[in-house]
Amino acid sequence: MDIIREIQSELVEMKEFPSFSAGDTVTVSYKIKEGAKERIQLYQGVVLQRRGSGATETFTVRKMSGNIGVERIFPIASPFLDSIVINKKGRVRRARIFYFRGLTGKAARIKEKRRFTN
Repeated sequence: MDIIREIQSELVEMKEFPSFSAGDTVTVSYKIKEGAKERIQLYQGVVLQRRGSGATETFTVRKMSGNIGVERIFPIASPFLDSIVINKKGRVRRARIFYFRGLTGKAARIKEKRRFTN
């Protein structure tokens, strides 16, 4: 099994992204190919979970589109991921915040982590 992971780590090109976790509000910019054209689309939402490790790691981002919640799973090692920008650091007690799907209105707020700089 370790042989597969070694070969996978050699073949898959990993980009450097900032460290983020569940509860953070992020903006993911990813490339979309439409015929011969290529453009970058932004997807902003709350990270519900990070799962896996290494080349197979993924993260789920949930955003509200109108009145409907939309979730998208992004692989970290995807060549289509352009950048990830952290807008807010959220303070949650769990690594996977699936309970967030059932919350609406003011209950769906996440406390912001305060960053003290000296």
